[in-house]
Amino acid sequence: MTTDATPRPRTLVAGVGNIFLGDDGFGVEAARVLAGQELPPGVEVTDIGIRGVHLAYQVLDGYDTLILLDATARGGEPGTLYVIDAAEPDGGRSSQTVPLDGHRMTPDAVLALLDTLCAGTGATPPRRTLVVGCEPAAVEEAIGLSPQVAAAVPEAVRLVTELVRDQAVV
Repeated sequence: MTTDATPRPRTLVAGVGNIFLGDDGFGVEAARVLAGQELPPGVEVTDIGIRGVHLAYQVLDGYDTLILLDATARGGEPGTLYVIDAAEPDGGRSSQTVPLDGHRMTPDAVLALLDTLCAGTGATPPRRTLVVGCEPAAVEEAIGLSPQVAAAVPEAVRLVTELVRDQAVV
């Protein structure tokens, strides 16, 4: 029996959002579908929902790549998908300080908290953080995705599958 001493890259794909706010549930739904796909070893898919603090602490377990699935309003047509690299200038992050509020843990706030936690614990943050976002049509009280966002879920799953396969060979 031969063992490979090189550790496999670990990737966490996290679906975030509130399923009670219409299209804000995009990340949760995309993660649910993605969890049923065959993915490379070392890839974990989790439904974080609105538990952003939980996500920040989970990432401390040591991942090379973090991929967040989330509704992302950037001004495009509803259902438009975006891949945002958090390392890019402003990479979707706000330069404002975000107060810690467990009910408003947006991806920006989670990444800011993660930076703080890593500095305080000596943990290493993921070397790459991507957001696969979908332009929402509506984020008002409602259960279920709009037709445009629901139609974007299979393409988001295909996109994330492609990203994690690329990460597996890095």
